[in-house]
Amino acid sequence: MGFAKGELILEIGYGPDCDDALRADIKKIVATDFHEDTTTEVVDAVLLWFRDGDGDLVDELMDASTYLSETGPIWVLTPKVGRDGHVEPSDIQDAGPTCGLSQTSTIAVAKDWTATRLVARKAGKR
Repeated sequence: MGFAKGELILEIGYGPDCDDALRADIKKIVATDFHEDTTTEVVDAVLLWFRDGDGDLVDELMDASTYLSETGPIWVLTPKVGRDGHVEPSDIQDAGPTCGLSQTSTIAVAKDWTATRLVARKAGKR
């Protein structure tokens, strides 16, 4: 997922269904604890655990973007197809541009979770 030592990570939407092994692996790489959504610091990346029924994805992405550095990604972690709370990929594809974000990749990151990487769209050259 491209994390590096010392990066600050904001985690939103953590719950008992989240993959603790994935979280531990990321924490081991960055060697810092995750920040919660009450932080006021600028972070290098956001982990957004999101399930169908968690609310409005556009709102969640907008909120997450307020904490994010200009070059940092938002990783939207969603349950895989067939799992409770599965989110259709088209929902993420539709929500991203509304928030000024572009989807760059989607990968399977854990047994039950898929991660979609969103980054700020680059301004066009003039």
